[in-house]
Amino acid sequence: MAQGTLEVVLINAKGLENTDFLNNMDPYVILSYGGRKQNSKVASGQGSEPEWNETFTFNVNSGGVDLTLKILDSDCGTEDDCVGEATIPLEPVFHEGRVPTTSYNVVKNQEFRGQIKLSLSFTHKAPSGGRETTQHGSYGGWRESSLD
Repeated sequence: MAQGTLEVVLINAKGLENTDFLNNMDPYVILSYGGRKQNSKVASGQGSEPEWNETFTFNVNSGGVDLTLKILDSDCGTEDDCVGEATIPLEPVFHEGRVPTTSYNVVKNQEFRGQIKLSLSFTHKAPSGGRETTQHGSYGGWRESSLD
């Protein structure tokens, strides 16, 4: 399993279904990976074409093969409305280290509800195991001494 840091740049969304009938909706995103959740800022009044341009990081230690994005409409006084979700497989970014900026489909009840654009990169954790050892000039754990 890959270990390191996953960086998610949440860019924008296009063509989201507006859940507010009288006003523009105020969308935000809950990003979930490996049991950890992070919230984006609320894109107040941006309706179905919000822009966030926010960066999130997740530590990758075990489990978790997908990143889940849940888009909600922030509502005052009532429960926030679910706009839709996107599930992004992370195997390509774990393998390549970076994937091009991509738009992913947002779905709700198995119906298309727009797209969300993000950029993904992964930095592998350097292996730990104590100090580095050098084999050159070493015999049985002792360095060969040199006389000048």
